[in-house]
Amino acid sequence: MQMFSFFRRLFGSDKLSSDEDNSNNEMKYLIVGLGNIGPEYADNRHNIGFMIADELAKQEGVKFSMSRHAYHTEFSHKGRNIHLIKPTTFMNLSGKALIHWMRELKVPLENVLVLVDDLAIPFGSVKIKPKGSSAGHNGLKNIEQLLGNSNYARLRFGVSDNFPKGRQVDYVLSSFDRDELPYLPELIDRSIAMIKAFCTIGVELTMTNFNNWKVEK
Repeated sequence: MQMFSFFRRLFGSDKLSSDEDNSNNEMKYLIVGLGNIGPEYADNRHNIGFMIADELAKQEGVKFSMSRHAYHTEFSHKGRNIHLIKPTTFMNLSGKALIHWMRELKVPLENVLVLVDDLAIPFGSVKIKPKGSSAGHNGLKNIEQLLGNSNYARLRFGVSDNFPKGRQVDYVLSSFDRDELPYLPELIDRSIAMIKAFCTIGVELTMTNFNNWKVEK
């Protein structure tokens, strides 16, 4: 009887430890800013994910450090442990960094948010979406391929589609227009507010509270 009680206490303790680990993992979030490394890409539309990540780190007073497949930093917000990465794999292999850091940190897929430029949304709007197709975006295509599904949240930063037919690559790899630049700080701040909302109230409420907003020009 004493031996039975011992094992019951032992197994009960193990279960409690496992529950605590799961609870801790549920409070972890992975925010993935998409972009290409290198100064020649720094202010491109395609690098808006990096721009948002950089400003978020700056506002939180944390700095990125080079790690495996990505620049990484972390901070706490309302009890959540938020990990922020900028993949160093270039856009077309973004999934490699996302998968590595999900596994390394044991972050559940529902706590992953990808920051991405979106041609289908006009400049001035930022929307969050719980899942969806890659819509031809090479970074999202690679993530979907390596995950085996598209059931991950993404913050879609509108960059419009004001380019001649066949010039999409040139367009996303160019800088924002001069008349767009004054609005970037407000849009990036809005994106940061949406990231924090995603981590605290979830994707559905964040959609409800933020998706109909657009910058006043």
